[in-house]
Amino acid sequence: MNERVTTESLEPGVTPASTRKRVTLLWLLMPLVVLGLAIAWLYSANPLSSFNNGAPPVENLTVERTILDQSGFRLLVRAGGSEPMKIAQVQVDAAYWEFTQTPAGPIARGDTAWISLPFPWMLGEAHKVTFVTNTGAAFDHEIPVAVPTPAVTSANLVAQALLGAFVGILPVAIGLMFYPALRGAGQSTMNFLLAMTIGLLGFLLVDTIEDALEFAGESAAIFQGPAMVVLAAAASFLLLMGVSRRGGRPSGLALATYIAIGIGLHNLGEGLAIGAAFAAGAAGLGTFLVMGFTLHNITEGIGIAAPILKVRPPLWTFAGLALLAGGPAVIGMWIGSLAYAPQWSALALAIGAGAILQVVIEVSLYLKRSDGRGSSMMLSPPVLAGLAVGVGFMYATAMLVKI
Repeated sequence: MNERVTTESLEPGVTPASTRKRVTLLWLLMPLVVLGLAIAWLYSANPLSSFNNGAPPVENLTVERTILDQSGFRLLVRAGGSEPMKIAQVQVDAAYWEFTQTPAGPIARGDTAWISLPFPWMLGEAHKVTFVTNTGAAFDHEIPVAVPTPAVTSANLVAQALLGAFVGILPVAIGLMFYPALRGAGQSTMNFLLAMTIGLLGFLLVDTIEDALEFAGESAAIFQGPAMVVLAAAASFLLLMGVSRRGGRPSGLALATYIAIGIGLHNLGEGLAIGAAFAAGAAGLGTFLVMGFTLHNITEGIGIAAPILKVRPPLWTFAGLALLAGGPAVIGMWIGSLAYAPQWSALALAIGAGAILQVVIEVSLYLKRSDGRGSSMMLSPPVLAGLAVGVGFMYATAMLVKI
């Protein structure tokens, strides 16, 4: 019996499985080996040297963080040139100043360094810092209003947490408190509330993309800001869409949770921006502005409650939804005040935009299913009114928080 099996395995034209795997592995490795040899030849032979006409390398410098204290200026810079770049001189208001760099030496592509200047800045004045490299390239950075950067202390972090809870968690919780009054709503009111949810989320989507692209424009060119925003938003949308469809189309508490996640990711990006404003000493958050943030977010709580009006979840569910939607504002403020960079705000907002788009689609499909009339219902007066109220309220309250 064993002799017959051995003879069959050696029949002409039959390749053992182990041999096929080795051949497949060889064909996978061969392109990589060729690529490695090509790169090695490029570095050793340097065929590009014949094109060198003596022009200096392309250089790029971005200031990601500015700290003002009693010792002067400290600026975190990121290099983005084609070659390591060296900062030779630094000017403040067209006058040269001694500076120290940490770490010292040329700054490699994508790396950062702290530049410290013992400049006697004046409170409330504007200053212009110019970095001059050893090739003669100059990069300007404006400080519109010189104010001391707040120190990171436990008291400041607690104050930020309270403010984040006031503008993030509290308004969502207030919106959720409308749940008992809305439970007896008829189908037309349900359609109005769901359409209002779509309207407010649609406004958040546009606002989030706009803010993400703005921060992307401020980030270093090496991060390819606009492309990063588009790719992160698409990845967030596809990931959440895949997760939400594992058990069928979401409805009820599942849909409310996805709405809270989308709003929470948006609030995370907003919190990063507010935290950065604290770190720069330029928060300017007066009582009027805080109230504007609060009113702006109350409708979000109503939108979260809309899909669960036909169910009766336990009380702790509402607390969890409020924390999920509003809590990221606190986390964002902390991260923004401790380690802010524009590319991280752009990335967080892009992820939030993808999540909000996924929720808009799911709520729209849920609205069509809940009424039973299909697509024609989307043009009914309650739905159109809800869309208008959602967008209109968010737009009106956004006017209070834009400065």
